[in-house]
Amino acid sequence: MTEAVQLTIGADGVAVVAIQDRVARNTFSPAVIDGLERAFGAIGADPALRAVVLHGYDNYFCSGGTREELIAIHEGVLQFSDVPFFDLPMRCEIPVIAAMQGHALGGGLVLGCYADMMVMAEECMYGAVFMKYGFTPGMGATCMVPARLGSLLGNEMLLTAKNYFGRELRQRGVPARVVSRHEVIPAAMALAASLADKPRHALVALKRHLNATLRQQLPAVILEELAMHALTFHEPGVRERIDTLFD
Repeated sequence: MTEAVQLTIGADGVAVVAIQDRVARNTFSPAVIDGLERAFGAIGADPALRAVVLHGYDNYFCSGGTREELIAIHEGVLQFSDVPFFDLPMRCEIPVIAAMQGHALGGGLVLGCYADMMVMAEECMYGAVFMKYGFTPGMGATCMVPARLGSLLGNEMLLTAKNYFGRELRQRGVPARVVSRHEVIPAAMALAASLADKPRHALVALKRHLNATLRQQLPAVILEELAMHALTFHEPGVRERIDTLFD
């Protein structure tokens, strides 16, 4: 692991992955990407594990792409698919719970949507903010956000790029569990404990079945998102929006 991502293996069969890049504020820094890949690689190699809890630090769950990454995509030297780490929670054989104890924006929200279960905080903000910068969503967001949070609400989030407090999402009927921020990680750990007494092979088989349709859809969705990026990401106004709105 790296300092930016810490992996803790419990004797109860639950792994905890903590994203805590305080310098980059839990954006997709190289250290976070490398740490997530290493953490989920180690989890996949441990046959004793039955569940994973993924969380951030303080008020940050995950903040999505870095300024440098967005500029590189705008300049045509990078595509989001070049480093396909964002679906690690779905590719993980065992169930993953996103304990979104802090803000989750853009790709950070999408990362949480690749988990099998989500716990959100009433006081924190969640938003698919891609269109705020003038470019269309990526990372499979156009599939995963409506699939996890509901079709109409997901479409609204993607199109408006608005940020929503967790309490607002609960009022809108979001299917995720929404609790006070200090209760998010304990609630996620309780969910993980309820999985840990199940046979691993049964958990693996059921997770594979539950995600089968999404996994079949995602390759075509990714290609469509890349095609939309070719139309939207390289406009001059996008660089100006990144420079002025990123923080």
